[in-house]
Amino acid sequence: MALFSREYGFDFGTMNSVIVEGSQVVVMEPTVGAVVVSENKMVEWGQAARDMLGRVSDSIEVVRPLQHGVLAEFHVAEQLVQEMVRKAGTSRLFPPRIAITAPYGVTSVERRAVEEVALTASREVYFITQPVAAALGIDLPIGTPSGNMVISLGGGTNQAAVLAMWDVVTGMTAKTGGLSFDEAIISYVRKKFGVIIGQPTAEKLKISIGAAISEDETKSMEVQGQDQVSGLPKPVLITTEDIVDALEQPLNDLVTLVRHVLEKTPPELISDIIDRGVALCGGGALLTGIDKYLTKALGIPAYLVDNPMTCTAEGAAKALTMRNVLKRSLIKV
Repeated sequence: MALFSREYGFDFGTMNSVIVEGSQVVVMEPTVGAVVVSENKMVEWGQAARDMLGRVSDSIEVVRPLQHGVLAEFHVAEQLVQEMVRKAGTSRLFPPRIAITAPYGVTSVERRAVEEVALTASREVYFITQPVAAALGIDLPIGTPSGNMVISLGGGTNQAAVLAMWDVVTGMTAKTGGLSFDEAIISYVRKKFGVIIGQPTAEKLKISIGAAISEDETKSMEVQGQDQVSGLPKPVLITTEDIVDALEQPLNDLVTLVRHVLEKTPPELISDIIDRGVALCGGGALLTGIDKYLTKALGIPAYLVDNPMTCTAEGAAKALTMRNVLKRSLIKV
């Protein structure tokens, strides 16, 4: 591929960002920047910055520039996008064409902020919603009049959408996601064990031993926290059952979101969805047993896609090759 004709699909997420060129993932990094407060200058980004969470002095602020899928720190986001595009191998002389994603239902102001950030690192920017991009990335037949449903479980948002004829028919976005799962675990551990843990530790518990439903094999993991009475370090043993209990409310909220979307969906499309099932995308879809949990709660088969972490960026890259048929859902900035 010629240097001056590079095209990227860019999934700019609350927790992680992915850049895809063609069908190849070229960048996958946490959406985090470490900023020297006095200079307002980013000194680390991506995984290196994420490793600093909760471990640096007040002189350095570790920032997630997106909060619940919406841009909150423009300056940091701008630098992050530029660094990521540079890591992808782009020359400053020949900036790429980018299709950047954002949650379904963002306001025009929120969308414009994301587009302006992308424009600082590209020659041409297209905007596409995450459910459409995810559907393209997993090759759902959304160009037909039949119904297809995607549930995207991101770090800052949970999205549910029914798609047909290259666009979203009905959809909703909730500003809860993987981070709300982490917060629920933190709250549960504090209430049950009197121990305070940080978000990185909660995330590690969720990934290592977490589950949406009770498992035959119960795993356990010891973590170090801070006793909320004495303030001293205190080890605590957490089991899979603890995580299942902790995630009960956020998972109920997810089911409520999906039900609201299904209630607004035309009956003809509902019958298609029952036949085809619901595709689960995003990092949250990797939670053990969440497909079984949603299948039971909704009465519709739910399945984990092959590429949950990267399908949205892959779909955005694919959309750039389909600009003629995606006129309503792929918008040139």
